[in-house]
Amino acid sequence: MTFVIITHVPHILSQNQYFAYGPYVREMNIWTKYADRIIIVAPKTYTERTVIDVAYDHDTIKFVAIENFDILNLKSTLKTIFKIPKVSWSIFKAMQEADHIHLRCPGNAGLLGTIIQIAFPKKIKTAKYAGNWDPKSKQPKTYKLQQCILSNTFLTRKMQVLVYGEWKGSSINIKSFFTATYTEADKLPFSKKVISERINFIFVGALVKGKNPIYAIQLIEALAKKGNNVHLSLYGEGAERKLLESYILKNKLEKNISLEGNHSQETVKKAYQESHFVILPSDSEGWPKAIAEGMFWGCVPIATAVSCVPFMLDYGKRGVLVTLDLGNDIRQISDCIFHETLYSTMSIAAEKWSQQFTLNLFEQKINRLMAN
Repeated sequence: MTFVIITHVPHILSQNQYFAYGPYVREMNIWTKYADRIIIVAPKTYTERTVIDVAYDHDTIKFVAIENFDILNLKSTLKTIFKIPKVSWSIFKAMQEADHIHLRCPGNAGLLGTIIQIAFPKKIKTAKYAGNWDPKSKQPKTYKLQQCILSNTFLTRKMQVLVYGEWKGSSINIKSFFTATYTEADKLPFSKKVISERINFIFVGALVKGKNPIYAIQLIEALAKKGNNVHLSLYGEGAERKLLESYILKNKLEKNISLEGNHSQETVKKAYQESHFVILPSDSEGWPKAIAEGMFWGCVPIATAVSCVPFMLDYGKRGVLVTLDLGNDIRQISDCIFHETLYSTMSIAAEKWSQQFTLNLFEQKINRLMAN
């Protein structure tokens, strides 16, 4: 079987292997177990690979490089107009060779893929929509267009669309799904976390405006001002790093905040195990892996009520749903800190829920999808 992947994720060629963002590639390595040959249509980047980049685990890979494009401003939009015909042709040619077409959405390549797949109504297809599927949420027009086409069973045939959360009124091809990081073998006997001298918080994700790392820092700052011995470790890199460094220095938070940068999955796992809370006050998410990962290790999640996050946190029973109102959010977090029974109940519930979603179960689900 020839399995074709259309994605916007940048890829790096190094030592005759293709590398890309670790969580994405680890998932794709599960999908591609069931393919004889894979074709990857994606942008190629010439940056140095980092500790979070992972290689595809497959012997037969054909890589079709496409140019990155966006419509963020007039200049880039004009450039995109000239790039689209060539990119579209590359996607079309790859789809012609496919036995199974797999789209990664939302994204620019995914947008073209959702349009071009209309020309292949008889081919088996899947799409992984990794963003917020909530029909009522505010989304870029290009995201809404992808949702519209994917939901239209006349235009989009023989396709199963995997989304996060369950949404009323969804078309028959929309399937609620999940993602996973750990295996059954990773599970450890439950060890009750106790809030003692220092309360450890962790943020894992890109340091970008949309994930609100500055607000995570402000939460810790406010808790510290109230006399709490708190510490936040931020794992990740991004455009906001200099702003965060400046804020930490200006407000003398060096003892309470550390910017750890990118680290291996094993290092981050250990950090989760040593943390009491995992924070992600993001503006938009699909299935926030950082929250699910932290919960797997008994961290009480602190997150905004976007996409399927309220479901993940059982609407506040196994975590804190923040509103980005600093005073109100601090009161909620303080309740957890100062009420040992409440914290313990949430921590146990978080771990029990998250440990349902292992890579073992994920692979079983993918196997069924590929068999159809």
